[in-house]
Amino acid sequence: MALESLIGTAAAFCTTASYVPQLRKVWTTGETRDLSLKMLLILATGLALWIIYGLLRGDIVITVANAVGLTLLLGIIYFKLRERKAQHATGAEHREA
Repeated sequence: MALESLIGTAAAFCTTASYVPQLRKVWTTGETRDLSLKMLLILATGLALWIIYGLLRGDIVITVANAVGLTLLLGIIYFKLRERKAQHATGAEHREA
């Protein structure tokens, strides 16, 4: 494997794996209050654009890493939206950052 590919694969692994601890935390606690929905949605948009970029360039590392990252992020967004819905249903006040 060329050095360029090795570095790209290592970077893709690190950035993709970084979502796992946060997803595990929100999965086990159900707590997302400290997460900004706006930030999560902007990040999801960026990841989707990286996927398109990877497809256009024919770069499997960029495409797959960002697709996995987006999938994990969508899990976090799901828990965030579920918590917001529950707060609205109970009448709890919540200001979104």
